[in-house]
Amino acid sequence: MSMNENIDVSKLELASQKSKLKAFVIDDLLISFIAILILWDKVALVDGDMMAVVLLLNEAFFQIVFLKLIYQTFFIWYYGATIGKIIAKIKVIKEEDFGKVDLMSALMRSAGRIISESILYIGFALSFYTEGRQTLHDKLAKTLVVNG
Repeated sequence: MSMNENIDVSKLELASQKSKLKAFVIDDLLISFIAILILWDKVALVDGDMMAVVLLLNEAFFQIVFLKLIYQTFFIWYYGATIGKIIAKIKVIKEEDFGKVDLMSALMRSAGRIISESILYIGFALSFYTEGRQTLHDKLAKTLVVNG
């Protein structure tokens, strides 16, 4: 099915960049908070030295990336939105039929999001230049972010 076949595109309202940024910040703060909680026994030992906390988080890089992958995949697949997106009142849908995102697409989007972050957030900047305001990870997973 093509994007316009049997679907009223006029009812589709793409999420604003402001809403997407709000969701991104909330999600990243939440992930950071969870990571600090998980590492609390080690964080507590650094006694307020912020550089030591940063080094500790760098050591836990792969665990944090895995946490992000699981968080993004589960929430996008199960709810159609992460906690940040729920608060920002936006959601992720399939580009093809505007339906619920399946598990593999959610995983692809989550992995693509990590790539987008890794390349100096250039993958996010793509949303300013695409018709559907799609980021690199939206393009890879064939998803759209819309008002929810």
